Order: sequence, then structure tokens, then C-alpha cells
Amino acid sequence: MTVTVSPQSRPADPRPQTPADAAAPVPAPPTPEADRAPADPPLPPRLDGWRGSFAWAVVRSVRPRQWVKNVLVLAAPMAAGVVHRPEVLGPTAIAFVLFCLASSAVYLVNDTIDVREDRRHPKKRFRPIAAGIIPRWLAVAMAVVLFAVALTAAAVLTRPALAGVLGTYVVIQLAYCTFLKNQPVIDLAVVASGFLLRGIAGGVAAGLELSQWFLLVAAFGSLFMVAGKRYSELVVLGDAAATRKTLQEYSPSYLRFVWSLSAGVASTAYCLWAFEMSRMQQGVPWSTISIAPFVMGVLRYARDVDKGAAGAPEEIVLGDRVLLALGLLWAALVAIGIYTR
Repeated sequence: MTVTVSPQSRPADPRPQTPADAAAPVPAPPTPEADRAPADPPLPPRLDGWRGSFAWAVVRSVRPRQWVKNVLVLAAPMAAGVVHRPEVLGPTAIAFVLFCLASSAVYLVNDTIDVREDRRHPKKRFRPIAAGIIPRWLAVAMAVVLFAVALTAAAVLTRPALAGVLGTYVVIQLAYCTFLKNQPVIDLAVVASGFLLRGIAGGVAAGLELSQWFLLVAAFGSLFMVAGKRYSELVVLGDAAATRKTLQEYSPSYLRFVWSLSAGVASTAYCLWAFEMSRMQQGVPWSTISIAPFVMGVLRYARDVDKGAAGAPEEIVLGDRVLLALGLLWAALVAIGIYTR
């Protein structure tokens, strides 16, 4: 026998119903992950006067202060003692200008990609593209023009080998801007390669055979400066991952190891080069004497790194008078040794 229970005859819920239960809102469905993404960082305040003008923003966007790095194209001709010759100075000067154009184009591409990260940085947020003064499309157009001018001029005005070095620099730096910057260790090597390629470009432009000691000093000296800059960013910035993703993959002890190893190899290679040069010099061994200011300069720079004050290398060198004096003394001793042999 089957008993059918009507809706009216169902047993009532024994729990008492309260007004709060009746008025309780229905919970909303979970929000997708994309909807919970943080909002874009706010734009920094605009600067007053000419410093906030569009024309000055265009100048700042190509980072002319960074052109100091391109002086490295003079390193190989100076080490060979032939930089004063017209047939060497002319191509080397052209290489310097071309690297200024190409590096500025790379900075424009990098700043266009890193707008969100730069706006979280206490200093980079004032860059013209991150600050919204220069639109992204204009920055990309400027970069394309600079790339085209630099590579075309390298192929027409200089040796084909220099065009190859400059093209290699552009390809590696663009790969860094797009995806290599997020690869730990590789990002350090790529940034250091930019310094090394500048040094190689000077020798290629002048038609010089590059010394193995020169390449070692340039390579590991560059890695030393790059590791120091990353260490400074890791120490100074509170939220390191928000401004550079690879920083969350590094520890202070690891970066200390990288810069210690790099400084040791660079100093050893320089000492070997100095001893080799001294055998060709008559009288006072100026190249050997230059080891002292070189090593002291490395130690002085390492002190700035250890304090977390090692930002851009050119800012450290120009801002530390003692380090600048050591660099000038070292350059003078090397020049005397080269031109008196």
C-alpha cells in the first residue's frame, strides 16, 4: 500500500525561522581570477615647467645618460694604442654613434613592454612612457626608425663585420625585452653580453685582433656590474617581484657569489694581461703598476654593491669621486704603458 504525502502534509522544518534568515542575501557566485586582478598602478604626478614638456619627455625616453656605456667601443683601440689614428678613430666614432641609436631603440621597446612594472618602481615610474607622457605606439614607431637607421648605416658606412655585431646586439636585446628577462641566470648573461658586444664592436670597427685577456676582462667585468645592480635592486626594493620577476629567483647570497666570482676572474685576467704587456715595455713596468688602481677600483665598486647602492653602473662611477679618481689613475697608467713601449 502506497501513501502519498501532499505538499501541505510535509513536516515542517523544526528549526525556527528568524527575520534575519528570511532577509539573508543569496551568496554571489565566485569571481573569476581575471576579475580579481589588481588594478593598474596610478600614474605619477606630472612635473612642472619644461621638465614636464613633451619634447623633454622624448629626449628622456631615449636615455642619453646611458650612452656613457657606449664609450666601451673605444676600449679595444685604446688598449692597442691606435685610437689616435684617423683610420681607426673614424670607424670607432661611427660605431659609438650607431650603438647609441640602437641602444636607445632597445630602451624604448623595453619601456613599452614594462609599463606596469615600471609604475610600481619608485624611480622608473617617472619614465616618460610609464608616466603616460609618451604613448606606446609612438615609442614603438621611434624604436623602429632608430633600428632602421642604425642597421642601415652600419651596413653602408662601416665594415660588414660591425653590422653583424650590431645586428647580434639588437637581436639579443629584443629577445631579452620579450622573454629572456624572465629567465634566471640567463638574464644576467644577456645584460652582460651587451657590454661585451660594445667592446667587440670597437675592435671590429678598427679592424683589430682582440686579445683573449681583453675579452675575459670585458665579459666578467660586465657580469660583475650586472650582478651588483641586481643585488642592489633586491636589497633596496621591498616588493622585488613586482618590478623584476627574476629577482624572486635570486637570494642575496647567490648574487654575492656571482659578483665575487666575476670580480675574481676579471682581476686575474687583467693581471695576466698586465704582466704580458710589461714584457714589451722598457724601463718602468707601467702596466704592472696599473694592477693596483684596477683592483682597488673593483673593491671600491664592490663596497657600493654591498651597501645596496649599485644602481646603473654609470651613476655609480660618476657619483663616487674616489672611484672616478681610481679610474682616471688606472687609465693614465695604462696609456703611459701603451704609448711608451
